[in-house]
This record gives sequence, structure tokens and C-alpha cells, in this order.
Amino acid sequence: MNHPRKRENEHLVVTEPLIGTSTADTNDQSPARKTRRGLDWLNFFLADVQTGVGPFLAIYLAKTGWNEQAVGVALTVGGIAGIVAQTPAGALVDRAHSKRALIALGVIALAVGALMIAIFPKLWPVMTAQILIGGSSSIFIPAICAISLGVVGHASFDRRQGRNQTFNAAGNVVAAVSMGLIAFLLSDRGIFLFVIAFAIPTLSALAMIRPEDVDYDLARGAETQTSASTTASVVGLLKERPLVIFLICAVMFHFANAAMLPLLGEKLANGHGRTSMMFMSACVVTTQLVITLIASWSGKKAGQWGRKPLLLVAFIVLPIRGLLYAFTDNATSLIAIQVLDGIGAGIFGVVSVLVIADLTQGSGHFNLALGAITTAVGIGASLSQVIAGSLVHHLGYRTGFLFLAAVALTALGAVYFFMPETGRTARFQREIPCPP
Repeated sequence: MNHPRKRENEHLVVTEPLIGTSTADTNDQSPARKTRRGLDWLNFFLADVQTGVGPFLAIYLAKTGWNEQAVGVALTVGGIAGIVAQTPAGALVDRAHSKRALIALGVIALAVGALMIAIFPKLWPVMTAQILIGGSSSIFIPAICAISLGVVGHASFDRRQGRNQTFNAAGNVVAAVSMGLIAFLLSDRGIFLFVIAFAIPTLSALAMIRPEDVDYDLARGAETQTSASTTASVVGLLKERPLVIFLICAVMFHFANAAMLPLLGEKLANGHGRTSMMFMSACVVTTQLVITLIASWSGKKAGQWGRKPLLLVAFIVLPIRGLLYAFTDNATSLIAIQVLDGIGAGIFGVVSVLVIADLTQGSGHFNLALGAITTAVGIGASLSQVIAGSLVHHLGYRTGFLFLAAVALTALGAVYFFMPETGRTARFQREIPCPP
């Protein structure tokens, strides 16, 4: 790097400007405006690309004749591919100097997978595409988090992560509305063509990020200018009790959460014909609008209040959501319940990454730890799809949702009783005021 970076313990907290405000800054540590904007729009457009191969896929397959178990298996295959690739992807991001190249390859692979699903919605083409999509998508979370941490450092990472989630959620809103309209007015297959088209602006946004603005050491969770030989060992990192506790809590959260929206999509598809895609679009839009509103707030409050209070809120809404799904059949009410999904996902998506950054700071293995935890989370999410899908197939939707709610309630208890606080306290934050 050609310019020095202040560390958090030097009592400097650099805040990112709000959307639409001036980005002029005389501090030579501030990342270039073009890089910040590139990060914003990368999160926005990448959300557009990923949304089309997410919850809409379950409806698309269900409407082409796939039953609940077959859909669950197809979704699980993609999940397994992501599980296998996630930890190596995190380790690769730690070591690679060009995070942008990794993201570019992932976007291209995802577009190819979407094309395969659109043209050949049969068993083996879909399974192959899911493997390609799951494997390539594993690079996105650690690579974007690494670039963000390398650009702003630990002191401002909570706000940057909140901003990332805000733009990601806004992209999901645009994608969900667009895809719902495309499916209703044109065809379900048009959704996957939309994904391919949006790969182009995604790559353009990626090109806006300047490599010289990303500190390599900070991006992997090491102190800047620290050599690899002084970083913590991977084995030592795995012995950290708070990290293991958080891993268990995160797995249970995603086990309870992952199957809810796909199952809801299948439930809406029964008897609603062409309008089912519009219902799913409304569900996704509701969730992502709430995330858009809450993500930046979550990043700010995580730095002031600490991480655990916000985690508890995210975990509390999940069992409530499962119970409401179990006893509600009205489509409008089911869509309204997605507000809870937005609250839980908006907070967890921001705070979970901050917790991992807290627990790995100085280790040099931030992205490896993030990838390993995402691997474990992926296992939970994939098992959720298969187990909940099988329960619904044999015992009905109510049983499936009640089962997921019970798992979510167990996860809440684990966070409350065992998860320690990892972030800065409100008192410490007040003693180190952020510059205007």
C-alpha cells in the first residue's frame, strides 16, 4: 500500500458518508469515491443476479412438475456444492490479492448456470447448474467482506457492512419486482434470462473498485503491515470458544430459516397458477424493503450497543414467523409476515459478519473463518431443505413450519445463555466520537 492506515486502537473512527451526501474528505485514509461507489453498486447488482436463482427457483421447478421432495433435493444439491467450496473459497480470498477477479469468475459461472436452468429444466441439467451456481456463489460473501474490510478497516467496518446490506437489499427489491412482472407478463423462464442480463452491470460495478484502495492485510483480518508469519494459526482459531458458540447458533438459525421461504413459495404455488410468482415477488419485496430500512441502522447500533442485543432481536423473530406461517393460509397475511423475515435477516446479515471480524481480528484468517462458518451454516440450510421438505410432503405444511419454529426457539436460547458480547460497548463508543 502506498498510504498508511490508522488502526482502531489509535482512537480514530472513520464513518462513511450517507447516500447522497458529499464524499469529499481531506483524510488521506478515506478510500476513493469511485471505490466506495463501486462497492455500493456491486452489492446492488449482485443481489439482482443472485435473487433469480434463489426463492424463485422453487416455484419454477414446482410449476414444471417437480414435487416437494424433488425441489428440496435440487435446492440441496446447490447447497452442498456451496458447502464443499465455501471454506476453500474463504482461504483463497485470504491469500489472493485480486479479490475482484474471483468475484468476476463467480458472476460469469452463475450466469451460465442460470442459462442452463432456463433452457433445460430437467433433472440432470438443473443439478449440474445448481452445482455450478452453488460453487461459484461461495466466493461472493468472503470476497465482498474482504474488500470492504480492506477499504475501511475495523473501525468503520460495522457501518460499511450495514451499507453493503442496504444496497444488497435494495437490489433484491428491484430484482423481485422485475422478476415477478416478467414471470406474470412473459414467462417464468424469463427470470433466468434477467439474471444473465444483469451480470453485465455487475461486472461494470466491480471494475469501479480500485485495487490500490484495498489493504491486503486488513482484508484478511491481519493488522496492516503484519507478515503472515505472525498471524494466528488456524488450529488456534478453532479453539476459540466464542467462535464455536457463534458457529452453533448460526447453524441453528439458518437451519430454521432456510426452508421457510421456499416452502412458502410452494404453498403459494398450490392453486394460484400464474399469480404465484407475483405472490413470491411480493414476499421477497417485503423482506428486502425491511432489510433496506434496517441494515444501516443495524450497522450503526452494533457499534454503539454491541452485537448481542441485536442478535437476540434477530433470533426472537424467527420462531414467531414459523408459528404464524403454520397457522395462516391467507396469501395477504403470509406476505405481511415477511416483515419479520426482513427484521431477522437484516440484523443477522450485518451483525454475523461483524462478530466474525471481532473474533478473528489480528489473526489473518478472517475470510477463512467466515468461509468455515458459512460452510457449517450451509450444511444446516441444506438439511433444512431436505428435512422440512420431507415433513411437508408426508405430514403437511403446518408440521413443517412448527418443526422449524421449534429449532428457531432452541437457537434463541443458545444465544441468550451462551453467546458472549464481542463488540465495542456503548460507553467506549461514546468516548471515541466519530467525526462528522
